[in-house]
Amino acid sequence: FFFPCFVTMKFNIADPHTGAQKLFEIDDDKRLRFVLDKRISHEVNGAIIGDQFQDYTFKITGGADKQGFPMKQGILVPDRVRLLLNENSGGYRMARTGERKRRSVRGCIVSRDISVCNMIIARRGKEPIPDLTNKILPRRLGPKRANNIRKLFNLDKSDDVRMYVVRREIPSKKEGGKPKSKAPKIQRLITPEKLQRKRRRASMIRKQREHSKQQAAAYAALLAQRQKEKRAALLSKKSRASQRKSEKKQ
Repeated sequence: FFFPCFVTMKFNIADPHTGAQKLFEIDDDKRLRFVLDKRISHEVNGAIIGDQFQDYTFKITGGADKQGFPMKQGILVPDRVRLLLNENSGGYRMARTGERKRRSVRGCIVSRDISVCNMIIARRGKEPIPDLTNKILPRRLGPKRANNIRKLFNLDKSDDVRMYVVRREIPSKKEGGKPKSKAPKIQRLITPEKLQRKRRRASMIRKQREHSKQQAAAYAALLAQRQKEKRAALLSKKSRASQRKSEKKQ
């Protein structure tokens, strides 16, 4: 007898613009055909969650199978494999420096064994997706790098970036206590101290180059002097030898 196999797959779709994400459960094979045999970083039609979202485009970013083993980019098989992983492989946390261990991971090709598939919205459509594209979640933390802060607030180089750092309030643990605020340390901030250190490094490099040139000139002069002395000693030796020969002939 033939028993039909019904597969239920979950799709965790995230919107990078709003910061929201939503989980969809799909059990229709006609919709699942859009994503089966696709690889990580491939794009999928939005009809997978409904015909009204055909103008959407989703991008596969990862997933996990029914036993919880994650998908790994670069493994071009739809099955689970055991790989020797190290610190830079991802998906493995080593206990000692240089340690490697064999771990089970899922290939990057989507199959029916995948339980959850993670995707992001690559191209938006006309119809909004409920609780995903029309729901905006505020960012918990603001930008940390100086150029990113300038980009967020549309600042010029003459503006002081330190006045525009996004601070977040932390409520006090005591009742009636004063709340505290935290701000990130600005990275790549150009300050007078940093410019002074840069000028100092440049001057040290210039001094080192001048010192190297002086040392090379002194060495070349010493080498020329020694070659001159060696040549003079050789000429004097030849002259003495010729003089002795002439004396013997007489």
